[in-house]
Amino acid sequence: MLRRLFSRKKTPVPPRPVLPDAERLAVGIVGVGHLGQHHVRLLAGIPEAKLVGITDLNMDRARSLAVQHGTRAFERAEDFLPQVKAVVIATPTPTHHALAKKFLQAGHHCFVEKPLTERVAEAEEVIALARANNLVLQVGHVERFNPAVEEMIRRAQNPLFIEANRLGPYDPRVAHVSVVLDLMIHDIDIVLAMVKDKVVKFDAVGAKVFSDQEDIVKVTLHFSRGCRADLSASRVSLQRFRKIRVFQKDAYMSLDYSERSLKVYRKKSAVIRNLLDVAVEHPKLEKKDPLESELKHFVQCVKDGKPPLVGGEHGRDALELALEIRRAAQVHSL
Repeated sequence: MLRRLFSRKKTPVPPRPVLPDAERLAVGIVGVGHLGQHHVRLLAGIPEAKLVGITDLNMDRARSLAVQHGTRAFERAEDFLPQVKAVVIATPTPTHHALAKKFLQAGHHCFVEKPLTERVAEAEEVIALARANNLVLQVGHVERFNPAVEEMIRRAQNPLFIEANRLGPYDPRVAHVSVVLDLMIHDIDIVLAMVKDKVVKFDAVGAKVFSDQEDIVKVTLHFSRGCRADLSASRVSLQRFRKIRVFQKDAYMSLDYSERSLKVYRKKSAVIRNLLDVAVEHPKLEKKDPLESELKHFVQCVKDGKPPLVGGEHGRDALELALEIRRAAQVHSL
């Protein structure tokens, strides 16, 4: 009996269906560095997409990735543009505006990594171009596709208080960017998605520790209907710690970004005498790669002609608040 159990052959995983080219979205990727390489890997495996080509300033890297994932490396994006309908922009932020503007004007749908642009006026211009040309503009706020975050936002009902902490070790690769635009902008976007209200005032403080930009920033946001959110972002921590807690009248939610886990605490009765009067729920969450889900969503939005979950306006709003927080942190720098 045991021999039969252990000698059973594993059922082979069926290969992903290959759709006709006419049914696949032709996509190109600009920028295949630290994050762009993952866009290449995942897009190459999405059946509804056809990865036509990639380009990067480091052509040796682009050629190597192209060989690994069955696509082509091009010297310039202009060389593959006639063959694609959509473009993923995963280059450094200072290049986002010019690239998105060029591709949108040429009639290409755009996925732009966060932050959307460096300046709000640039974001407005890109959004206006997408609207005028009836094109999909999606911003890469990948945490929105974290299954735990999706469930938390679904359950959020007029939050009263939010506390978010996003801490990690120093990374020289992003030393030229404020921690607000590197890390905190994720939580800014998520808080705005949950609260759905206007920020009326905030207090921020920051410090430069290892770089010439803010390496640690704390801010308290006050919303018009009374919600308060305390956000902390740091890249001077020895360990990664990324959690958010949401308090509302009917529940308290605790989410771990790294583990993609969510706990929900609810009162069983009006008066809490001990912990037995508190129900703890562990929602069953779908196991999926947020970046892959994000890219699949972009492909489907283009194919269906639907607005994305995180459109240009969401990217602009997160950017605008992030820039205001950064300015305030500079004024109140430690």
